[in-house]
Amino acid sequence: MSKFDSELVLRMAIPGPLRRIFDYLPPSGCTSAQLQPGLRLRVPFGRRVLVGVLLEVADHSELAPQKLRRAEALLDSRPILPQELLALMRWASRYYQHSIGEVILGSLPTLLRQGQAAQAKTESCWQLSPAGWKTDPGDLKGAPKQAALLRILQQHPAGLDAPSLNREQQNWRPSVARLQQKGWVTTHERECALTLPVETDSSKTGAPTLNRHQQAALDTISTQLDRYQCYLLNGVTGSGKTEVYLQLIQKILAAGRQVLVLAPEIGLTPQLIQRFRERLGQQRNGQVALLHSGLSDRARLDNWLACAAGRAGVLIGTRSALFTPLPNLGLIILDEEHDLSFKQQDGFRYNARDLAIVRARKAGIPIILGSATPSLESLHNVAQQRSQMLLLPERAGNAQRPQLRLLDIRHQKLEQGLSAQLLSRVHQHLDDEGQVLLFINRRGYAPVLMCHDCGWHARCLRCDAHMTVHHGQQQLRCHHCGSQRPVNRGCPDCNSGNLHFMGAGTERVEDTLASHFPATRILRIDRDSTRRKGSLDSMLTEIQHGAPVILVGTQMLAKGHHFPNVTLVGMLDADYGLFSADFRASERMGQLLLQVAGRAGRAERPGEVLIQTHQPDNPLLHFLLRHDYPSFARTLLKERAEAQLPPYSHLALLRAESPRTEAAMQFLQEAKQQAALIQPQLLAFGPLPAPMERRAGRFRAQLLFQHHQRGELQQWLARLMPQLENMKSARKVRWSIDVDPMEMY
Repeated sequence: MSKFDSELVLRMAIPGPLRRIFDYLPPSGCTSAQLQPGLRLRVPFGRRVLVGVLLEVADHSELAPQKLRRAEALLDSRPILPQELLALMRWASRYYQHSIGEVILGSLPTLLRQGQAAQAKTESCWQLSPAGWKTDPGDLKGAPKQAALLRILQQHPAGLDAPSLNREQQNWRPSVARLQQKGWVTTHERECALTLPVETDSSKTGAPTLNRHQQAALDTISTQLDRYQCYLLNGVTGSGKTEVYLQLIQKILAAGRQVLVLAPEIGLTPQLIQRFRERLGQQRNGQVALLHSGLSDRARLDNWLACAAGRAGVLIGTRSALFTPLPNLGLIILDEEHDLSFKQQDGFRYNARDLAIVRARKAGIPIILGSATPSLESLHNVAQQRSQMLLLPERAGNAQRPQLRLLDIRHQKLEQGLSAQLLSRVHQHLDDEGQVLLFINRRGYAPVLMCHDCGWHARCLRCDAHMTVHHGQQQLRCHHCGSQRPVNRGCPDCNSGNLHFMGAGTERVEDTLASHFPATRILRIDRDSTRRKGSLDSMLTEIQHGAPVILVGTQMLAKGHHFPNVTLVGMLDADYGLFSADFRASERMGQLLLQVAGRAGRAERPGEVLIQTHQPDNPLLHFLLRHDYPSFARTLLKERAEAQLPPYSHLALLRAESPRTEAAMQFLQEAKQQAALIQPQLLAFGPLPAPMERRAGRFRAQLLFQHHQRGELQQWLARLMPQLENMKSARKVRWSIDVDPMEMY
């Protein structure tokens, strides 16, 4: 190596909790020309060997030369992360006060984090040679299988892989071997096509005619595809937001660019993929890639590499797909932008919606946030002219908004949460060949197991929470820490056998409905019933067939699904969000209510929505009854402004947990004192025990910081974090900082 090369210093991002980068010497024999930001290297770290990502190449280090260790190996010949994506990750690391190593390495597919080669899986492909193209299959009269195979390959100039040949001809390999011997067929390796878990109908490629509101939204966005602009596409459920997305995507693909589509849940992606592939499959660069946690490690890597190479024109994924390299990115779409799933709740606590806006702004491209019930933050951004509102106030086609009605269940006898009025309407809609959806946001059989004689109730031994009864497995499960045990046969306090199941979850409602409607198919859709791979897709397919059926489920049913034959939606309990200590609870209740209601009447048949409540006079519910989400949101925004809560102020939540409650409280108290020294004007609330103080055997507490200026809060946090890391009390607890928290648990 030259003298200059020997003095190079590599500044690396290493996976781990420390908020810093690490300096290394280059691997032996590595030249400066080989070293670029975005490359992976294998490096020693303590007693371990880790994979890190190169951030910078410098000519000096603040450490003494003898303290620098040498990287062991360079893993890539070219950067796997482009400069603009590294810049976004470094910005996110600073904003969310999180380790740059965990931000960057956590964004990579598992196989890349493990050091495997950044190479797509290949497959053998057979195609005609120049001599094969000149050959007339009719000349092979004595070899009909070879003649047939020759005709097939003449229809596919790019060649066919083994699965494609299997579909075209049985036992084709002997014929291919003979054609290769004659020099008419050649074989080569190519990157595998992306395989997606959906069936498509290639005949469904035509675009429906847009209504005037859809066309206006399409025209507005289409005139500014070459610059940054954030659009809030506010369309009522069933208004055809996806069709606007599709026609915009076709324009972007026609220009040779790529599109990133983010959805909140894995369960929504199969429907999106099917519609996208049917419409985009024939278009140049119309290959659709998929990224979410339900894929195998190999599939995630192949899809990631296809996007990074520009082979996939459209990427559909959940929040982590935001960090995928897309060299020709031209548009970002974030569907159901209000959904809490876009906020990561542990580790790197980022908000994918907010970071998607940052990525679009840095790339100079438009971003569309779609929702029927926009978040208050997004509505506030429209009011501040940071975003542009586009309205879709009508349902697409001939569908009409469903009629919403409150069912006053005060003084009413309920059968596992079901009123007589609701059961009567279920009967009527099933008799009319409609489908029924009943929503209850509690899975399991019953939320509480209680002794009728002494009042004992089953609690989790590790959390401040009740154990939920799962009747089918005869288990008690904690939905917070995952612990489980058999259902008690008798009361452990008084030995009574008089144990009662209190309350109702999806399992219990399913059993009750089965007794009332024995001839009707009942489908329960929740996290428990959809654990098996393919089970959700199977149930969704059955629903689409249109036969009368009752759907019972949790929030999995509320988001984005198109059920054209559902004519009745029933919400068993609309009151849970009216009295919560969380200031966001009313907003989420309204969003969820309208999202669930939007599943009814999406085709020509009218829809009906019945909402059971003990608060029939609540003004917020009456806004929603009129489908008046704007007035509902304005009322909540006014309350937030008066209380100086987000979006009118900015929060950061410091959490600590320990096997001893004193340790967590001591750390937070010292953190509060340190914060006061740095910024006396900063508002700090606490420390206080968390709403659920004990979880998974650890005691949790929290300290809330509030400031009216986002920038000043960021500057202060940047000064506080190093101080916290060096405090002795920090070594006795697990602690984390959550910037812009969405849940105060």
